Amino acid sequence: MALATDTLTEIGAGSNSTLAFDVERLREDFPILKQQVYGKPLVYLDSGSSSQKPRAVIDAMSELLETGYANVHRGAYYFSQTLTDRYEGVRKTVARFLNAASDQEIVFTRNVTEAINLVAHSFGNSLAAGDEVIITEMEHHANIVPWQLLRDRIGITLKVVPIAEDGSLRLDAYADMLTPRTRLVAITHVSNVLGSVNPMKEIIRLAHKAGALVLVDGAQAVVHGKVDVQDLDADFYAFTGHKLYGPTAIGVLYGKASLLTEMPPFLGGGDMIRSVSFSETTYADPPHRFEAGTPPIVEVIGLGAAIDYVTAIGHDAIAAHEAGLLAYATERLQQIDGLTIYGTAKEKAAIISFGLEGIHPHDIGTIIDREGVAIRVGHHCAQPLMECLGLPATARASFGLYNTPAEVDVLARALEKVKELFG
Repeated sequence: MALATDTLTEIGAGSNSTLAFDVERLREDFPILKQQVYGKPLVYLDSGSSSQKPRAVIDAMSELLETGYANVHRGAYYFSQTLTDRYEGVRKTVARFLNAASDQEIVFTRNVTEAINLVAHSFGNSLAAGDEVIITEMEHHANIVPWQLLRDRIGITLKVVPIAEDGSLRLDAYADMLTPRTRLVAITHVSNVLGSVNPMKEIIRLAHKAGALVLVDGAQAVVHGKVDVQDLDADFYAFTGHKLYGPTAIGVLYGKASLLTEMPPFLGGGDMIRSVSFSETTYADPPHRFEAGTPPIVEVIGLGAAIDYVTAIGHDAIAAHEAGLLAYATERLQQIDGLTIYGTAKEKAAIISFGLEGIHPHDIGTIIDREGVAIRVGHHCAQPLMECLGLPATARASFGLYNTPAEVDVLARALEKVKELFG
């Protein structure tokens, strides 16, 4: 079921499950999955940090560099004009992917971090001392630090919504925090640490009722299910390509046209202007107003290929497959004595953070790496959340469309070996 409805459908799963699509066939699309690590087949369980890339993305980027590269928006010659059309075509692809009202609401950025900084600087210029921005305890640093910088620059008030014991958002506390001075709610759709799926439609409804706008960090959400920005009624929505089976250095900021039109540029330079003189500059209309300089041309083409790839498989099929993996992995890991899973919210994406009693997560990650298993360990760019949990770090397994129940079994066996070594 689509994320826009605040639900990820869970299906029963196990080592002998019949999944919603042919995962073994899909794995053939990812060349890196044929690699071995220390003589063991690679088990890549760090897609929440950055996903692997299918051949369709690799080929699209390579083909462009080999046969059709030029700069865009600048040339009158064939290659430049052809690639400009192709580049702007990806903007239309992204608009369809998010169900934006227009491709003019799609701004290309380097990543979600830049997208949030763009809003903090450009929309932030309209805020004044005492105005409130609300974030939550589960935010990534990318959705904390820009607002702290804005606080230090102009004196806004930064409020933080607490989470419940299971890792879900305290919606009651959030509702109580909204006041007539609240100007913006900046919140993650899916926690990168806990996997918790926040009830975005209700969060946005309450914010709008209070007169506030909402920026959604969708870095972890667009990977796991369909996002419909019009259904959500999000004012801003950001995601990044490298988690969506696309390249690094390309992200997206969706913004309602009425908002983008009123916002000043984030960066100044070429391609974001209408005219320039030494006395005055007039700016281009959105989205180009926010895209100064030579853009990430090859990366945009790669993002388009990634979206086409995911769309062809189907959001519902991917969501069902990953929900099955989450259910099986949760059951399998809970059978390991001394293992604690952090984040057990009812609505959850395919992310599991965990710890083993008496064993530091960095030791866990190092040892299971020798078994070919790649997970992330540390604070996951969410140090305030770690402080709330009373932990220095966690180990995290995050699943993608190419993972299998058999790989969950490999992870579980590797964790048992960690226990034996520290026994």
